[in-house]
Order: sequence, then C-alpha cells, then structure tokens
Amino acid sequence: MLKIGIIGCGVIGFEICRAIDQGIVPADLIGVCDVDPSKAETLSKSLVRGTTIMSQTDLISAAELVVEATHRAAAPGIIREALLSSRDVMVMSVGGLLPHFDEFQAMAVERKRFIYVPSGAIAGLDALKGANIGRIFKVVLTTRKPPRGLEGAPYVEERGIDLRQIQEPTLVFSGTALEAIPAFPANINVAAALSLAGIGAEQTRVNILADPSSDRNVHEVEVEGEFGKLVARTELVTAPGNPKTSLLAALSAVALLRRITSHVVVGT
Repeated sequence: MLKIGIIGCGVIGFEICRAIDQGIVPADLIGVCDVDPSKAETLSKSLVRGTTIMSQTDLISAAELVVEATHRAAAPGIIREALLSSRDVMVMSVGGLLPHFDEFQAMAVERKRFIYVPSGAIAGLDALKGANIGRIFKVVLTTRKPPRGLEGAPYVEERGIDLRQIQEPTLVFSGTALEAIPAFPANINVAAALSLAGIGAEQTRVNILADPSSDRNVHEVEVEGEFGKLVARTELVTAPGNPKTSLLAALSAVALLRRITSHVVVGT
C-alpha cells in the first residue's frame, strides 16, 4: 500500500489521518509531524491503530507521498524538501505553492514526481480545467464569510477594519488573486487553486465580503469563455473548532487520496 506521511496535525491533518485509519483511504499511515508535538501526540492517540510521531525530515524520508497540511508560510519549505527527496507531495496550503509554482513544477518534472492539489472548498474546478483547454475570458471568485472567519488576516489588521462593528454584508476586499492570497493567507486557498486550474493569479478576480448574517463560508465561482458560462456556489459548514477552515477542504483531500489509490478515476 501507498506509504503516506502527514505534516500538520490540525483539522485537515486529523481528517486525513482518520480516513486512513478507518480504511476509507487504502494506504499506510507511516507517521505524523507537527511543530507542536502535543498536537501530534493527541492525533496519534485518537486513532484506533495509532501512528508514529516523527521529525519532518524522517517522515519525508519514510513516506512515498507527503501531505502538507500546515499553513502558507511553512508550505514552500515542506514542498521543496519533499521534492528534493524525490517524494510526491499533496499541498493543502495552495497559497504557499503558487508563488513558487514554476520552481516546484520544474523540480517535479526533473525527479519524475507529482504535486497534487485538492479542489478544496469550492466546486467547478473540473469544468474550469476543461474550459481552460480553450479560451477563458473571465474568472471571478466571490467569498462570503462570517466576520470572525476573517480575524487575524493581514489585510484586515493593516487597515484597522473592526470586524465586530460590521452589521450587514460588507465588501472588505476586491482585487486579483495574486493580491488576495498574501492579504488573507488563512482564508483564500480557493483563490490559489482557481488560479492554478484557470488563467493565473494575475487575471483571476477575488471579492471578499464579511457577512454577519451568515454562519457559513460561501464561495461563488463565475467563469466565462468560449465554452459558455459556468456559475458554481458552495455554502460550507466550517470545520469543528476552526471557523477559517471549511470541512469540505478536508473531505476533498481525502477524496483525492482515494483517487490516487484507486484503479477507477471519475471526473476530469
């Protein structure tokens, strides 16, 4: 079976480990790693079969597929080390992959390795990839989140936006995906995934609204091209204990792992 190692023991890492532990993903969980050893220990104890707590270097050495489930700042180092060690890597912090994409793609090609990016918390990436074989004229992502889901974002803090005072749906950001990703690093991996599947971060437009009337993260994707028009909307339940992460992001990662380990592939 495929040997998988997980770096990052938060919500997404936990869901992936649980799926492997329960046999939903037919693979061998060889170990976990986290900068906070207590998180790794808690995760390991929650699994029926447990797992080994390892250093990042030891985990990458032992795994065939490394799953990065950390954050934007840590992702590039993990991806680079995995590829230098000739390991495949699944990237959850897509915002950390995008600025280094050309470098990492070249490394993957040279070493005959694969970089996997789950669809995450949005619908429509399969159709967007198909449409991108032809010409695409426009890609727009509009994201609505409860104000608490935007807390701590650099863009919000730098501009002194008081999220507690927002009483109605309010546009807090409008710009390119290239601008949105560093401005909202914990919120906008969907914009990075859209950029990779479509017309790039400089041409993909992003609108972010703080909506106190909503208890869900909502992503609307609009694409226009020579194929016609696509509109996709997801209304997402947040992951337990983390209002910045949608549960679908974790489930999407599990689904991609099942695809990698399956002999039947459905969808683009």
